[in-house]
Amino acid sequence: MVFALASACCFGTASVLQAVAARAVETGSASGVAPMLLRVLRQWRFAAGLALDGLGFLLQVVALRSLPLYAVGAALASSLAVTAMVAVWLLDTRVSVAEWTAVATVCAGLAMIALASGVQGQHFGPAALRWSLPGVALVVLLVGAAAGRLADRLRALLLGLGAGVGFGVVEVAVRLIGSLEVPRIFGDPALYGLLLGGAAGFLLLTSALQRGSVTVATAGMVLGETAGPAVVGILWLGDRPRSGLEWLAAAGFVAAVVGALALTRFGNVAAEVSGD
Repeated sequence: MVFALASACCFGTASVLQAVAARAVETGSASGVAPMLLRVLRQWRFAAGLALDGLGFLLQVVALRSLPLYAVGAALASSLAVTAMVAVWLLDTRVSVAEWTAVATVCAGLAMIALASGVQGQHFGPAALRWSLPGVALVVLLVGAAAGRLADRLRALLLGLGAGVGFGVVEVAVRLIGSLEVPRIFGDPALYGLLLGGAAGFLLLTSALQRGSVTVATAGMVLGETAGPAVVGILWLGDRPRSGLEWLAAAGFVAAVVGALALTRFGNVAAEVSGD
């Protein structure tokens, strides 16, 4: 759990830096995702955020190889609580009593999950699950391309949800990758699911941060990257809480996700620092 929470700290801090960088780039009516991404990458804040994302991913991999998916997903959702605290520190953002309550709810939920979590399931799921991951990632990319034609609010929700599903594919893929030996790993479809899912999530989230309501997009991302992997872990990979503490794990998961959703406005911190 320590590695999962450290990963959340990296992702939460990175989101503040990336949101500021993304909002600092002006978009034209004919801008596409690729040109916009090239402009955003020139922002030093975005580069710093990417470095933190890389570190966070490495910590996430360690956590995913030893913890149930529902526990890691809830811990990653807590990155929004980290974002809230970093926004207070770096951007002098005011946090209401209700928002501090949401932070406390996230922390309480994570504590409940830590107490209730059992050992990681040892099942590898059906072969179709492994082969489906690259396909799901490709569908996410197609949905993201189609979402550009929708109204702002619906577009932001779909881009955020798609990004969350892409990152969820990464979580499941890390869990399913068996041998890391070369060349065996290159024949594992889970590897390509990881690469495609990460790319899809990154592209869609970057687009959502700049071109729509980031609050709505962040809510979609939280739901996409927590609910899906948790269901996969329980149904197919054998993840289970400790016997008799299923209710505590479920309550903790719901508390962590609901608290994170209450903090989604901190995905939009860049709006409060226009001109930075």
